[in-house]
Amino acid sequence: MAENSSRQWDAVLVGGGHNGLVCAAYLAKAGKRVLVLERRDVVGGAAVTEEFHPGFRNSVASYTVSLLQPRVIEDLQLERHGLRVVPRRINNFLPLPDGRYLLAGGGRTGEEVAKFSARDAARLPAYEQRLEVFADVLRAVALQPPPNVSEGGWLRALPELWKAGQLGRRLQGLDAGLKQELLDLFTISAAEYLDRWFESAPIKALFGFDGIVGNYASPYAPGTAYVLLHHVFGQSNGVKGAWGHAIGGMGAITQAMARSATEAGAVIRTGAGVERVLVEAGRATGVVTDAGEVIHARAVVANVNPKLLYERLLDPADVPAATRGRMANWRCGSGTFRMNVALSRLPDFSVLPGQGDHLTAGIIIAPSLDYMDRAYLDARRYGWSREPVVEMLIPSTLDDSLAPPGQHVASLFCQHVAPQLPDGRSWDDHREEVADLMIATVEQHAPGFAASVLGRQILSPLDLERTFGLVGGDIFHGALSLNQLFSARPMLGQADYRGALPGLYLCGSGTHPGGGVTGAPGHNAAREILKDNGR
Repeated sequence: MAENSSRQWDAVLVGGGHNGLVCAAYLAKAGKRVLVLERRDVVGGAAVTEEFHPGFRNSVASYTVSLLQPRVIEDLQLERHGLRVVPRRINNFLPLPDGRYLLAGGGRTGEEVAKFSARDAARLPAYEQRLEVFADVLRAVALQPPPNVSEGGWLRALPELWKAGQLGRRLQGLDAGLKQELLDLFTISAAEYLDRWFESAPIKALFGFDGIVGNYASPYAPGTAYVLLHHVFGQSNGVKGAWGHAIGGMGAITQAMARSATEAGAVIRTGAGVERVLVEAGRATGVVTDAGEVIHARAVVANVNPKLLYERLLDPADVPAATRGRMANWRCGSGTFRMNVALSRLPDFSVLPGQGDHLTAGIIIAPSLDYMDRAYLDARRYGWSREPVVEMLIPSTLDDSLAPPGQHVASLFCQHVAPQLPDGRSWDDHREEVADLMIATVEQHAPGFAASVLGRQILSPLDLERTFGLVGGDIFHGALSLNQLFSARPMLGQADYRGALPGLYLCGSGTHPGGGVTGAPGHNAAREILKDNGR
């Protein structure tokens, strides 16, 4: 085993995904000696752009921009390092099987909703205003650790009570009705919440889709209302709730982050997986790489799923019993099947033929909440939905660097599929079959789509786990359920990004505020590490 005993590093980052790069950049900017170790040959984790068919590039896993924190963009000077985000011209396009369609965004949402329900159109401004109030609360708490409920005397509890008081003051401005409604959003289903506002199935489908994105659940399941809210607290180019595209794909974000971190002095090594975390006298003191190299550091910062950290990278004898118990019950699994396709031409939708701004949108194939519910129940029973939910984006309509002239690439984010197939079946044996179903689902709405596919990249839940370390294919590093949020993410006593052992920290999406390409966990973890290291 090679030995690096110089203890030259202040921090070693396990995983070069976007949160790890953000954390590394902040630490390096503060003068710390930082090493990032990434198992793959490219940094970025699930936010990468790669060629998947000759001449065609696309965002491999994560595929759209909204939740990335403006503070992170500014502090890391990501635009100076090459990041450019352009808006979708239309936010969403919902083709319906009865020949109608619904568009959202581009100043057209109200008139589009009125096609289905004058009552819903009249209620839409109040609904959007209400969600914006609640989204502002999430924005306010995203860049600070939640109250870290833990054992100890009242002196240790005081800082946490102060943080709780800060949160309380942010909520104090809400009247009693809004406070109750916000509490409801954390506990009820997306369907129940939307039923309070709207009567039309397509309108509820349009908004309810956000409640199941990356969430292996029916929209009728309690807790899905919060997932809906989680997906609307972002912004793009200063427009709250908007979604955009990073020119060059999602890899443009993480490459800009890597340049920022490197410029600040961080060292990034690819092709350098971590086999285990070193523990000496009950303290995390470094890592051992897959190649057998021992690297010592004052802080070990894990940018991986907490379950992966505690069950695979640490000796069970070094993990406290309470943490082992929590990780045994840490719920993962997005129900996600991810595809990228190379296209000879743009799709032509029956309900809205020809080219247009609707092809820059998130194209949602899920006409009702009942359709989404059946998709989930199918996946539970059979392993995948017979009528799946598909969101398709065609980023080459906004970015001609991704495909040859006149041709296009599309991202297909497909649900629901079981993270583990029933009856002991393997995803390796059914990947192509399910991919054919997803293509056929789009074909139903855009005849000729299947014939336009020149090549495809397929990522089942098993592929997502093997390639990116997304346990169970979980894009959030753990479900966004009430028992896995805020002070309970990843568990009580570790909500402040400090792990189960001294010297061990967590900075990934399995910490507050959760999943999506936000950079917030990396930002917050860096701040806590610097507090512990005299800055």
